[in-house]
Amino acid sequence: MAAQQGEETAAAAAGWHGPGGRWQEPARSRTPGVLLPGTRDEFRAGAAPAGTGGGLRGVDSPAGTSGGLRGVDPPAGSSNRSDVSAARQIRARGLASGWLPPDIATAIAGACGTTRIRAFRLALGVSLPDVVAQVHARYEADRRRPPGFSETLLSSYESGQKRPGTEYLHYLCASYGADPADLGFDAGCLCGSSHRAPARSGDSAGAAPAREPGPPPGREPQPLPVPDLGLDTTVPMSRPDLDEDSDEVRAMLLRQMAEPGSPARQVDSRFLGAVDRIRSRVDEALVRGTVSAALLDRWEQGALSYGRQYMTAPPLRLLCDVLLDLAEVRRMWAERQPLDVSERLCRLASQLAGIAGIAMLDLGDHRLARSLFRTARTAADETGDRQLRAWVAVRESLVPLYYGDPREAADLAAAAADMAGRKPCAAAVMAPVVRARAQARLLSSGQAGRRAALERARASLDRSMDALEDLPDDQCADTALGYTERQLHFYAGDILVSLGDWQAAHRAFSRAGELYPRAEVLDCALVAFGQARCLLAADEPGQALEIGREVLTALPAEHRTEVIMQVARSFGRDVVRRDSRLPALAGYREALRSA
Repeated sequence: MAAQQGEETAAAAAGWHGPGGRWQEPARSRTPGVLLPGTRDEFRAGAAPAGTGGGLRGVDSPAGTSGGLRGVDPPAGSSNRSDVSAARQIRARGLASGWLPPDIATAIAGACGTTRIRAFRLALGVSLPDVVAQVHARYEADRRRPPGFSETLLSSYESGQKRPGTEYLHYLCASYGADPADLGFDAGCLCGSSHRAPARSGDSAGAAPAREPGPPPGREPQPLPVPDLGLDTTVPMSRPDLDEDSDEVRAMLLRQMAEPGSPARQVDSRFLGAVDRIRSRVDEALVRGTVSAALLDRWEQGALSYGRQYMTAPPLRLLCDVLLDLAEVRRMWAERQPLDVSERLCRLASQLAGIAGIAMLDLGDHRLARSLFRTARTAADETGDRQLRAWVAVRESLVPLYYGDPREAADLAAAAADMAGRKPCAAAVMAPVVRARAQARLLSSGQAGRRAALERARASLDRSMDALEDLPDDQCADTALGYTERQLHFYAGDILVSLGDWQAAHRAFSRAGELYPRAEVLDCALVAFGQARCLLAADEPGQALEIGREVLTALPAEHRTEVIMQVARSFGRDVVRRDSRLPALAGYREALRSA
């Protein structure tokens, strides 16, 4: 009880600077204070006047104390409790006077000598577990995996041992309703906006009117302590060359969460440059390259999660998440790792780079997609896993299939099939089907040899359907890292309609449409365009155009990627070649322009 009384007296007797730098008069003791002799120079030099015990000038130390923080010694072993108790008193008086949290934090930092980030938490009256829970909740609200943010890490920020990175600083500012400068950091928030809550007119209603404060008798107001925002070499700091590109990806991620829209309108040269630099640094780490097993487990689970999210998440949002994890993996390669850890990191990097390549393919940048697949191939080669190398090769073959030469796509798919061998795996099922798709596109309408090609394609599809049944459950349920039945039916429809068998193609597309959940927006749109192609081949161009127009109109803005637009434009050209005077063409063109 005596210790608590002494702590409360400390905050009351010391006084502090309020908003605007004005001195907040301390609570006065019942006995008059004694003006102490001596000059200001003597006091600054540290010579405490006789009989004061090193206390405040002009203020008697409370009974049982002999000086210390702001003239009061805290009870033995309870300096943190003294700070918290003093901060509690300052906060109570500040709230009663209508102060805002930044002003209360300034007063606490000056009175207790603590860091700005700790002072702000004390000004809000929340505990370390409260802040950690808020940060985790905000990650979950943004549909992101909860981070490794803990009370220990936050405590190290408050003690000055560490400095928060740009992402954690953003979430701390959002949780506190503060800007980085309020927490003692000179860098701006990566989202580029202020987190301060707008002041309300009624915040100070009912508060007692504050009289004009002045300094205690015989004492001049001291200036507020100014946080040292210079770089402290004892504090681990972020490396700009490592974090700028990740910050660019994080900023894009925040823009996507705040204002989902067409990727073509949000992607710029800075973002694409950051993607390429992250990819190139992974290459550098691969040639130079001890992570805990638990951390590797979490990353591997994250890669599997990205594979499941591939068809439902907007491609740009998925790309940002994958690249941030890929950047973390690269940092782990900065030092040489044990052999087993290095192999797992290589496998993880190959999968992440491959998924990033798939997302970049959907966004339409085939050059960066190829670069990411090359990185994935380099990492896969380090593992010696033929099935992983085959998966990268068959996924890479889709780049020339959509944006380049079908012959190159057929060659890559054939190489993937050779690497996969006879062991059941996703690449062994997918490669022959991709090769058949590429060969079907090489045959123009009416060209000789289409019947023989159709027979070969049907035989290949039958073999792939049989092989699909032998796949492990985890590979036949994943649309990115595996290969599913609905994907096989979609690919079959594309092959058959290209070779002139539109009736069988229509059945395949219909089956794919039944298997695809509506949440898999991208492939559902491609299946619908496949059905439109079947109607066009059946001499029903009006119905075909109507389906295409409905797909473009209903497509969410964040899913209007270049791969969809490429298919839509190609379908429009096919209709024009058949009949350029169709009335429905005007509506389709308008929907295409709007998309």
